[in-house]
Amino acid sequence: MEYELIRSNRKTLGLQVRGSHVIVRAPLRVSQACIDRFVKAHETWIARRMQKNAAAAARAASVQPLRPEQLRDLAVRAKLEIPERVQYYAARLGVDYGRITIRAQRTRWGSCSAKGNLNFNCLLMLAPPEVADSVVVHELCHRREMNHSPRFYALVKSVFPEYDRCRAWLRENGSVLFSRLPAVEK
Repeated sequence: MEYELIRSNRKTLGLQVRGSHVIVRAPLRVSQACIDRFVKAHETWIARRMQKNAAAAARAASVQPLRPEQLRDLAVRAKLEIPERVQYYAARLGVDYGRITIRAQRTRWGSCSAKGNLNFNCLLMLAPPEVADSVVVHELCHRREMNHSPRFYALVKSVFPEYDRCRAWLRENGSVLFSRLPAVEK
């Protein structure tokens, strides 16, 4: 099986499948034979992941891109709804935040800057409301933990117990939502 190998100062071997492209991340000192055994041991998982990616790509290809006015309507709706959700969950977490920005992004659902500014994707308005809430909670939890440590996820789940289910929904359906963005003209 062909794969791209990325060596770094990491401590463990890792696999990533993007479409039909396999990426192996490996510590600097791990032998090629060890890496090949690792990939062979995970062939079934890799094949399943590739099938899932192909199915998601087929679903994404079958949807119509949003028209500019539809995208504007989503952004307007997001600017009304998301700040309310941010305010609600920020109070539950006891955190403050800065500016809230709504964008149409191709790869992110949300982000939180070191200054506490929050960014959210307007495509969240196409997801179930609890999925949008899970992204809001995720970003607000970064106001307490600016990382993705076990403590961070424990905090997220203490406020939003359904987080794993919502995260799985985004993983399963997110590529279809992203594919609704109009093509970028060059």
